Amino acid sequence: MTSPLATTTAHDNHVPDDVDARLTGLLESLVSQRGVHHANLAVTSGDGKRRWSAASGPAGADDHPLRPETPFFIASVTKRFIITLVLQAHERGELELAAPISGCLPAETITGLHVLGGIDRTSAITVRHLASHTSGLPDYFEARGEGPSLYERLATGQDLAWTFEDTMRITREQRPHFEPQDLTAARQKARYSDTGFQLLIRILETVTGRSFADLLAERILGPLGLTRTWLPGHRPPDPAAPAPSPLHAKRRRVELPSMIESSNDLFSTTGDLLAFQRALLGGELLADARSLEPLTERRNRLRNIPVLRYGLGTMFFKVGRLMSPGHRPVTLVGHSGVTGTWLFHCPELDLHLAGTVDQTEGQAIPFRFMARCLGAWRR
Repeated sequence: MTSPLATTTAHDNHVPDDVDARLTGLLESLVSQRGVHHANLAVTSGDGKRRWSAASGPAGADDHPLRPETPFFIASVTKRFIITLVLQAHERGELELAAPISGCLPAETITGLHVLGGIDRTSAITVRHLASHTSGLPDYFEARGEGPSLYERLATGQDLAWTFEDTMRITREQRPHFEPQDLTAARQKARYSDTGFQLLIRILETVTGRSFADLLAERILGPLGLTRTWLPGHRPPDPAAPAPSPLHAKRRRVELPSMIESSNDLFSTTGDLLAFQRALLGGELLADARSLEPLTERRNRLRNIPVLRYGLGTMFFKVGRLMSPGHRPVTLVGHSGVTGTWLFHCPELDLHLAGTVDQTEGQAIPFRFMARCLGAWRR
């Protein structure tokens, strides 16, 4: 028997009634599917004049019902924040994209990370390699040792803590996928790897002398007034921020506080995420608008996620006619996360989308759903 749904829409939604009805129907249809417990969705035009957000889940299932402003774990959408800090550091002269990581981190941290064919190629890896997944480094999150991988533990709701040192150890124990790529070539091999972005965080902390939490607060969250975005293990800027929505393995609630804190990924809201994305693409977070160009100047196909292409901290997903019948193809540019999170911009429609399904195996859900949202918006 399907539980009745409780859907809460934002008080300031401003779209035509037919768009409101279609988006509400899509959201409730998603939550009615087997294997999805709840969802949070926000869509807004580039100028912010047309906007819609809502949250839906089982009625009476929680003492704190899901609302559009409820924070959630954004998983790898955090990479958009990390790459923004990298570009800011580049502008400030603190970091070069072409800099070898051997000049940014001590030898004991990185020696032996990339050994292929008996040759340690770690010294050939640059900041740009890490940010574009072209280093060939294995993904520590998917690596199997004596027990299940961290990804498998996430999928089944098994909590576990780890450190940066654990990340480096696990990486050394795995075989790299390919040599660090020639970034002057027309095409490069690319394979998604969380290891590279953990290294980017440590590089940022080393070259600036500031912690990741402080860099986020001083260079992104504070300037934009994002009071409901924070790093797990720290307090949100807004003390009145509600607790984040819980993760679920299908319809079973799971508690993963250690895993969430170890990941270095953020909590945020759809409102904060959209404000961040609009500010980033509008040039508000960088001194020179041209500093945004590296994000999208390359679009390499990811070997382990072939439906996606990747730039610098940026995913590209093509929405073709099969996914959105009756409409011309468009592109979604942004990032998703393993727990079914998304933050994308459609340049052709100048439309921003953010949301989550809070699922431990939700990585495939956002893309078809976003395609349907685009269709509902422009029908």
